[in-house]
Amino acid sequence: MQQVSLSPDSGVPLVDQIVHAIRGQIDDRLLRPGARLAAIRQFAELHGVSRFTVVEAYDRLVAQGYLQSRRGSGFYVAHRSVPERTPERVPLEPGAFDAAWLMRQALDAGSEGLRASAGWLPRSWLDEEGLRRQLRAILRNEDSNLSDYGRPQGYLPLREHLPFRLAESGIAAQPSQIVLTHGATQALDMAIHHFVRRGDAVLVDDPGYFSLFGCLRLHGARLIGVPWTPEGPDTAELERLAAEHKPKVYFTQSVLHNPTGACLSPANAYRILQCAERHDFHIVEDDAYCDLHPGQTTRLAALDHLDRVVYIGSFSKTLSGNLRSGFVAARPDIADALTDIKVLTSLATPQAVEEVVYRMLTEGHYRKYVERLRTRLGEATARALRMLERVGLTPFIAPQGGVFIWARMPGLDDAVALAASAARESIILAPGTLFRPQSQASPLIRFNVVYANDVRLERFLARALDKLA
Repeated sequence: MQQVSLSPDSGVPLVDQIVHAIRGQIDDRLLRPGARLAAIRQFAELHGVSRFTVVEAYDRLVAQGYLQSRRGSGFYVAHRSVPERTPERVPLEPGAFDAAWLMRQALDAGSEGLRASAGWLPRSWLDEEGLRRQLRAILRNEDSNLSDYGRPQGYLPLREHLPFRLAESGIAAQPSQIVLTHGATQALDMAIHHFVRRGDAVLVDDPGYFSLFGCLRLHGARLIGVPWTPEGPDTAELERLAAEHKPKVYFTQSVLHNPTGACLSPANAYRILQCAERHDFHIVEDDAYCDLHPGQTTRLAALDHLDRVVYIGSFSKTLSGNLRSGFVAARPDIADALTDIKVLTSLATPQAVEEVVYRMLTEGHYRKYVERLRTRLGEATARALRMLERVGLTPFIAPQGGVFIWARMPGLDDAVALAASAARESIILAPGTLFRPQSQASPLIRFNVVYANDVRLERFLARALDKLA
């Protein structure tokens, strides 16, 4: 082993310097597999550092797979097999697009890929400094729970605070009616476990949330699409489908609908609830984008008082897609059943994450941060609408908030081939077929208003339209 050069004044901890130096010698094959490293005391005396520093450095290298520790003998260079290079994912052929493909492509796109249809905001738009500040505070707090499982329903202070936030939207709930979840996706999965059995007819929005469709298919549900209009579902068709299929549940989004960006009108909301009562089905209202709406709007849970409606909220879109946190508000008996499902499928949700959310919500910063976020989204939406107009796409509506624009590509019956072409240029587009319950063809595309302002997307769409002309 060659002597390691250490610099106590460099600002880099000595442990990190030792780990980096030895790892480099192993990677450069200066230290071969099986070679014995200097004993801890010998290394410490040779380099003028404490034995504790050497012990920590060696232990890290063992944990990283570079060294092996042999009791009574010392530390040796490990025999490390180089992992095979993972082949790059090749874009699927037109017709092979599905929800899982889109999500994997969007998550794997890297810094060079353009997530033009992503369902989330870019990292630079989120309050990472606020999250770091709260994480540091939790780490300093000896009373924070970093090792035990959390409570079945979730962190009590957050559940006690959420009724105040829900009341701002007209939704009355007690802490006992709230179950915290690992984001809206887990909440939806819990609701599916509770309401749906294999072969059941389930009403969904058409177009609607493709990830929900995938989860429902995994549970063996029969998806019945309810046509979506700029004011919500087509209630006449909802009535007909409910009478014909006798569904147990209707999954819908009433605010900043994904993918259309539309919001439910009060008149449609009342008709939906009347239909649910006549045909005896429940409603799961997914409000994952609720904090991105700039004003007051209609929610089914507010009108229904959480009788037939199960309400889902999330902080993943505004705070962090990594520290995921969401919740379900429901009638007491349904909340109890959902808690049992949560315990059986995941035991508990991370209390440390829920404490971060609680601190963000209650220390006054979150409200101002979200107001700035809404303003930025409004400006991004205006720019994206102008871009789509320049290249010749027609929006379903001009959304009044949120992340999405749902736009029609002229000259196409199906946007799948266009999305496949975009993928070859590292532009991830979500064609309309993904948002149809039976994967029907669609000329529409979902755009994220933030990423839509990237010049690469405008150039791609302009070239594509030129070819269609």
